[in-house]
Amino acid sequence: MELDGYDIALLAALQKDGAMTNAALAGVVNLSPSQCSRRRAALEQSGVIEGYCARLSAAQLGYGLRAVIRVNLSSHGPGKDSDFSRFVAAQPLIRSAYSVSGDADYVLDVRARDLDAFADFVHRHLLPHPQVAQVRSEIVLKTLKDEQGVPVA
Repeated sequence: MELDGYDIALLAALQKDGAMTNAALAGVVNLSPSQCSRRRAALEQSGVIEGYCARLSAAQLGYGLRAVIRVNLSSHGPGKDSDFSRFVAAQPLIRSAYSVSGDADYVLDVRARDLDAFADFVHRHLLPHPQVAQVRSEIVLKTLKDEQGVPVA
């Protein structure tokens, strides 16, 4: 899909506030509400806009600990990697997971209520997984930037 300046402005505005009405968008992107509605629908239908969600405060909801975990698997193969993928998908404390290059096979972003809950997750769920060979964890001390979405220019 070819994006023009209006589409980019619309995407930037929606990425900041996905709950914006078409009337509010019209004021931001200098189009009529009906034009905004048509463009928004086209962007949704094309898959450029994948969906909408609310950003929740982890701290306000009692998830005060964030950790980054680097995982190495003991062996690789289609069945083994998909088994680990299913395990990751079933773990609610794992908020995002990436297969990466470098010294780890996977990097996990984990949210837990506190250090005890984090330790419980690592010792009772992650380490006992038959494919996990090594786990290295870093506790996030301070968040410098946590921006969602993609750069829209």
